[in-house]
Amino acid sequence: MVEQALQPQKARILIVDDDPNVLAVLDETMQQYGCDALKALSGVEALAVAEITRPDLILLDIGMPEMNGYQVCERLKLNARLKDIPVIFMSGLDSANIKVKAFQAGGVDYVTKPFQFPELQARVGTHLNLCSLRYKLEFHKMVEEKVKEVSEAQQATIFALAKLAEYRDGDTGTHLERVREYCRLLAEQLFQDSSYSSNITQEFVECIQYASPLHDIGKVAIPDSILLKPGKLTIEEFEVMKSHTVVGAENLQVVYNKYAENIFIGMGIEIALYHHERWDGTGYPDGLIGKNIPLSARITALADFYDALRSDRCYRAGFDHDYVKTLIVESDGTHFDPEIVKAFVVLEDEFRLIMDKP
Repeated sequence: MVEQALQPQKARILIVDDDPNVLAVLDETMQQYGCDALKALSGVEALAVAEITRPDLILLDIGMPEMNGYQVCERLKLNARLKDIPVIFMSGLDSANIKVKAFQAGGVDYVTKPFQFPELQARVGTHLNLCSLRYKLEFHKMVEEKVKEVSEAQQATIFALAKLAEYRDGDTGTHLERVREYCRLLAEQLFQDSSYSSNITQEFVECIQYASPLHDIGKVAIPDSILLKPGKLTIEEFEVMKSHTVVGAENLQVVYNKYAENIFIGMGIEIALYHHERWDGTGYPDGLIGKNIPLSARITALADFYDALRSDRCYRAGFDHDYVKTLIVESDGTHFDPEIVKAFVVLEDEFRLIMDKP
């Protein structure tokens, strides 16, 4: 059933038909199933809507003026960002030739008007499930193929994998490069002057430098409608967003099960899962407190926080160094480990230089 297929996150369905009555009926039906429905009365409008708000599935009428359904689908398949969206064609015609042409244009299914709504429900649910499963399989395969112990190329491979998540998040800058530099500096400072000196080795410093970019790898599984939303997330959307920690760790664990000697992936799992935990236990996903949070995740948490607030976002400009420093210092003992805050204060000029580097 569609209700099951759409949990724990809502699917976004684009309905394209030149008949307003059909749009209204399908809109109500999809919303009853728990979907967010987008509507378009023409092929041109549909392409514009899909470009702005990428849907998870498209219900596409064939017989429309100006641009018919076949032409719309063919245009979608030429767009790198939209080409993988499953398209279910709709038509009052039921001939074999029409159906074959629909599949040749790139459709994944075909439903005949007037609709049998239980059938429509089953088909929509099936293709949403197939799309989700295909993506998960591709993601598992990508992780396994990309992350292998390949001597000198190992660190570059891991970093390239992490970049995939960063690009999907709309950030084509150097966030990951900066975060790993911050982490390296903090680890070295903690080794030189902190109660953690005996726990930090050169291997730890090297590991966190190359494992920290994996912190948000799980965001590849977050829908565009949430990941790229410019406004504040709803409670439900934030719950989906928080799942990137678990998703990232679980997929890295698949690789680690095969390459258990890969210390970078081992630390990457810690960081991906726990970099949103807080020193006072109010973080997620497990509400860990203090030193129960792995040191690598505690370091990455501060580094990521600093860079995220200093960076421009689609909904705000980046904050200046002094303001972010104040927030970090005020969060000593609540959000952040006091020892790591102390190290940050010592290194603040180096942080500023890295962030402000042209």
